[in-house]
Amino acid sequence: MRYPIALLLSLATLPLLAAGPPRQSQEQRVQVLERQVKALSDLVLRMDGLQREVQQLRGEVEVQNHALDVMKQRQRDLYLDVDRRLSGGQAEVPGAAPAALPGPVVPPASETAPPRKLSSKASSAEERDYQAAFELLTQRRYDEARNAFRTFLEKYPEGRYADNAQYWLGEANYVARDFDLALADFKQVLQRYPDSPKVPGATLKIGYIQFEKQQLVDARKTLQRLVQRYPDTSAARLAQEFLRKKGL
Repeated sequence: MRYPIALLLSLATLPLLAAGPPRQSQEQRVQVLERQVKALSDLVLRMDGLQREVQQLRGEVEVQNHALDVMKQRQRDLYLDVDRRLSGGQAEVPGAAPAALPGPVVPPASETAPPRKLSSKASSAEERDYQAAFELLTQRRYDEARNAFRTFLEKYPEGRYADNAQYWLGEANYVARDFDLALADFKQVLQRYPDSPKVPGATLKIGYIQFEKQQLVDARKTLQRLVQRYPDTSAARLAQEFLRKKGL
């Protein structure tokens, strides 16, 4: 049987017409999926950007923390270096008595006490207490450091590090600008520990404090005697420089 051409064409196009709407629906679904994928991609990109920013900030914080740690370490090293320099290599002028300097640096008679002979060896407890007090000083916790050094001196008045503790107690008071207490503490170094290598450093600080208190004549005499008594020490070199700069 022969069908009319129009009928054949209509029959041929019928499947296409039937498939039209599904293809259009499929394309719409694809477009929706594409939009969703694009939105997710944008979100991922933003998350990546935020993560990079967080990592960058974290890196900057780490750098700052490292710089702070370096500064703290340098400060501790500075204190330790000062402690080492003032504890060793302090040469005296031949024939000079290893006692406190005469004149204004000597405490009044009412404050004097016999010199103390220090122990040649520190116990583990003394080592620990001294290091703990010194660590407070390097951390600039001056009030705590002063209390720790005072307690140390009460516990170990003739300990291996008693002269060091007395000196650093004066240093803590000096940094806190409590000059009267600092002056008394440094004078105690000269009085109680006249053989200590801390004597030149304590004498230098006495001269500094006398200058701060406008006792210029006493400051000049103290520093000049320091230079004469201990010419090969770092304290003497600092005293010479101070005398020159201040015109004493």
